[in-house]
Amino acid sequence: MAQRTEPLANKRTSAVIIAAALLLCGEARAQSSGGGLQNFFDNIFTGSISKGNQTAPSAQRPAASAQVQATPDTGSAPPPWSGEDGASGHPLMTASAIREAAANFDQCVASMWPDAARRNISQQSFQRFTAGLEPDLRIMDLMDSQPEFTKAIWDYLDILVNDNRLAKGREILAKYKPQFDAAEKTYGVDRYAIASIWGIESNYSTMMGDRNVLQSTATLACIGRRQKYFKDEFLSALEILHRGDLRPEQMRGSWAGAFGPTQFMPTAFKRYAVDADGDGRRDVVDNPADLIASTANNLKKDGWQTGQSWGFEVVLPQGFNYMLADRAKAMTIGQWQQLGLSRAGGQPFPQPADKAYLLAPAGAEGPGFLMLQNFRVIMKYNPAEAYALAIGHFADRLRGGTPFVQPWPRQERVLSRAERLELQQLLAQRGFYRGTPDGQFGGETREALRGFQASIGAPADGFASSDVLERLRGR
Repeated sequence: MAQRTEPLANKRTSAVIIAAALLLCGEARAQSSGGGLQNFFDNIFTGSISKGNQTAPSAQRPAASAQVQATPDTGSAPPPWSGEDGASGHPLMTASAIREAAANFDQCVASMWPDAARRNISQQSFQRFTAGLEPDLRIMDLMDSQPEFTKAIWDYLDILVNDNRLAKGREILAKYKPQFDAAEKTYGVDRYAIASIWGIESNYSTMMGDRNVLQSTATLACIGRRQKYFKDEFLSALEILHRGDLRPEQMRGSWAGAFGPTQFMPTAFKRYAVDADGDGRRDVVDNPADLIASTANNLKKDGWQTGQSWGFEVVLPQGFNYMLADRAKAMTIGQWQQLGLSRAGGQPFPQPADKAYLLAPAGAEGPGFLMLQNFRVIMKYNPAEAYALAIGHFADRLRGGTPFVQPWPRQERVLSRAERLELQQLLAQRGFYRGTPDGQFGGETREALRGFQASIGAPADGFASSDVLERLRGR
């Protein structure tokens, strides 16, 4: 993956459904805060998912937040564009606007030549790499997709942190030990975190996406509601090809333009990619040294603290005030201990003076976590708490750690989109929710839920359970 600069995207029944769901979470990174899936993981914490009222971070990796993308079926053509208006309601996502922009695609691409020239891209390179480009309108459906049903965080963790992937991760760590040694020495970033990102983003290079990055970013630069953002991604992709860091056939990835085993967006490649082995190319696709070092450089520049964990699973006392479970309410671990929190498994905290915030992803019925600075860094890589939790936990497991100690509330079911919409409407009727009900959960919905829960004397954990919906219905 690779990230940011303006709101992103709003980073897988059967194996088909799981694969599709994970594809969506991965694509989440690049969509914009409104009609995309940027909050795909983050909203798992409210009991359901969708995108919604949050601001996505800068521009990194839209593609696979846990981009376990389904491998394309090469025996059949991809589904065509539906020809329908986008679900976001944005005027540039109407079917007529999409058709009009598509008809002007060649002129739009040609109009970007002056900007390319200002980036020192030669006319020869511009003509070579843009020749024959056609819009991929199927991307318009993917950009505005709104899943009716989603999966709970424990189900995603089961999928993303599994025995097969752990075994492969240990093989990768052993096979590329010299490269991990060098990156750890140079950047001070935990090798297990890098290996975890590699595993969750692309299942160790086996699921990187198969769309032409230049075609995808050109399509999004000329059509739809994120044109300014994707124009920069398109021009950055051209820069990569002109410089010769990567070959065109290497730049294949998600519909949003993220590519390679750790899913760099073109703009993030420019910021973080390094030539670790000195061969004159920054190859984050097929060169393990460059890939590992570039991912480490990304995390380091985002503020990674050497020698610090991402966080700890904690046990919360009875009657705990869940209004404190807020990213903005960081305290030292010692202060959390004074409030009755203890580390799951009975182990001591290594550095009680470290600051952390409390995360309760499944509400009062599930485990809690104290999140340190490195957790925030992982969230810069992909702006979703569930993604960062999966990365941190997977890294711990690769290191030899154990599964989470406390059980998840697996009896809870995920609300459908219609139920999410109803929940927001009921919260609005009671004066707790001031946004526009859209069935998409974000921070505003969570705060409204907390307000309602506090008003009825329930734990104000902001978790959108079916029980909370029933209470709102007055049953």
